[in-house]
Amino acid sequence: MDLHAYCPHKIMRAEEAVSHIRKGSRVFIGTGCGEPQHLIRAMVADISLQDIMVYQMLSYTLADYIDDPSFTRRFSLKLFFISRTMRKAAFEGKIDYIPAYLSQIPRLFASHRIGLDVALIQVSPPDKFGYCSLGVSVDITRSGMENASMVIAQVNPLMPRTWGDSFVHLDDIDRLVIHEEPIVATPVRRPNTEVIQRIGHYISQLVDDGATLQIGFGNLPDAILPYLDNKNDLGIHTQLITDGMLPLFEKKVITNKKKTLLPGRVVASLCMGTEAIYRYVDNNPLFYFRSSEFVNDPTVIARNDNLISISSALEVDLTGQVCSDSMGYLFYSGIGDQVDFLRGSAMSKGGFSIVALPSTAQNGKVSRIVPHLSEGAGVATTRGDVNFIVTEYGIAELKGKGIYQRVMELAQVAHPKFREELIDIAKSRHYIFADQLPPTQDDLLFLEGYKSTLTLRNGKTIEFRPLLPSDEFSYRNFFYSLQEETIYRRFFYKMKVFSHEVVQKQWASVDYRKNMSLIGLSQRGGSREIMAIGSYAEEEEGRAEVAFVVREDYQGMGISTYLLKELEKIARGNEYKGFSATVLRENSAMLRVFKKRYPNAVVSMSGGDLTIQMDFTDSPDPRKKEGV
Repeated sequence: MDLHAYCPHKIMRAEEAVSHIRKGSRVFIGTGCGEPQHLIRAMVADISLQDIMVYQMLSYTLADYIDDPSFTRRFSLKLFFISRTMRKAAFEGKIDYIPAYLSQIPRLFASHRIGLDVALIQVSPPDKFGYCSLGVSVDITRSGMENASMVIAQVNPLMPRTWGDSFVHLDDIDRLVIHEEPIVATPVRRPNTEVIQRIGHYISQLVDDGATLQIGFGNLPDAILPYLDNKNDLGIHTQLITDGMLPLFEKKVITNKKKTLLPGRVVASLCMGTEAIYRYVDNNPLFYFRSSEFVNDPTVIARNDNLISISSALEVDLTGQVCSDSMGYLFYSGIGDQVDFLRGSAMSKGGFSIVALPSTAQNGKVSRIVPHLSEGAGVATTRGDVNFIVTEYGIAELKGKGIYQRVMELAQVAHPKFREELIDIAKSRHYIFADQLPPTQDDLLFLEGYKSTLTLRNGKTIEFRPLLPSDEFSYRNFFYSLQEETIYRRFFYKMKVFSHEVVQKQWASVDYRKNMSLIGLSQRGGSREIMAIGSYAEEEEGRAEVAFVVREDYQGMGISTYLLKELEKIARGNEYKGFSATVLRENSAMLRVFKKRYPNAVVSMSGGDLTIQMDFTDSPDPRKKEGV
């Protein structure tokens, strides 16, 4: 459509357009990379504009002026999120941060709780019907525009035209300024550090094929995307589209085929990145842009089955409280979309949330897993909203767990040099048992090689991994689920109580080298429960004693055979030459397991029980596929 023919009276230079802004006006500016830079510069240059209150989600262009005293005398900035370029100004008290959930900001405008006189937005040129597109910034921009008394739009041919609820008719715009300039770009900042790689590795374990993802604001969530490139048929329902997703689109990792809400479409409200992602979303029907009140509404989010929210944090305390918007009293970023998506993912069928963060800050000097949040720190996410916490040292699962278990889970994923201190402080606060042993100070990344899965004949899948200190309650529940005869066959007496002290002795002896315990986990509803444990313990030079216990409903399915093989692999790597075992004479099933793998095992009587000596040289070639 020819603008000059359709509405010539609306077309004017930027200087003339902003001259219609009155002193004392409340001005809304479009978000982030969608902000109208030319209009902003013209507004700031108009010295007649005084006492202007500016509302914006993410601000970039105004960062060029924030250190100018004449600017701060004329303009007051109220931001819903503090961008990296505005952080210094926030620390210096030059801006006013408004804590608000993204899903609720549009309602603040619509209800006139935050009144708006003028909206400065940026749009694409109109189509033949007179509809422009808000392009990369629909989020709160649509509501800001709809609830302002006057709308001034910069028409930029370089603004991508996006599908969804992004269209604005020329009749709804009061003044038009035609000006072409590059869209604000936010270059990819993705340090390929070992910490990022390890966090990405752990998150990849939690993300299944077919899941729908939300990727939160920040460099860390974006940086883990390359570690999901081995997944299939992922979907996207998120606030923000970035360059980090581009390789996953191109490799067809993201297909949106398995989404239950708007299948086949990427649902988002904002795009920030480089020219590459802007050109990819331009006129691409794959993308469905909607306002934040839709995209971030927890009840809408929950309509996506298997919705996984991935966000970041500044610090997490031992009870699970998360701070993401301030460093003590210094406002650092914002609440943003984290709480909306944590709650939406919790309501999603099969969904959950992940909060990822490096274990330390300030070059390793301070822990991000802390006894308590820093003085002045905001609790963006309550301890009741948290599910998984991931650092480079592993995965802590907090949902449904008490303070004791949370402390142990979080101490395990803290940096090793801070673990003992965290445990000591937790003891002083009576969070955990006074005799609680701290997690090992070793870096246990090598345990990832000890994880495996086994598909049983009935189709169930069992996951195996090393026993951890945080498994105490699961281990206890496993023991009490066993029948008396099973317990007797394992411990050789009718053990009645499996106390905290007993469990402590069990895992305290596990150093994951000389001594090892593997647990088998089966899925039950939304959690995993222990159904088998296999252990070896150093007995004498070059030999370890091995033992197993399998819950009755899983016996006879080859699980002990599988555990024996996996424990042998680990023992071989730790320079053991063979196993020994003591078996009740009537336990013929266990004897068959040992004899099947070690046909030449030496069996002898010892006080009415059988003692078995097994050499690894007698076992099948580990390179050959074995049945279980």
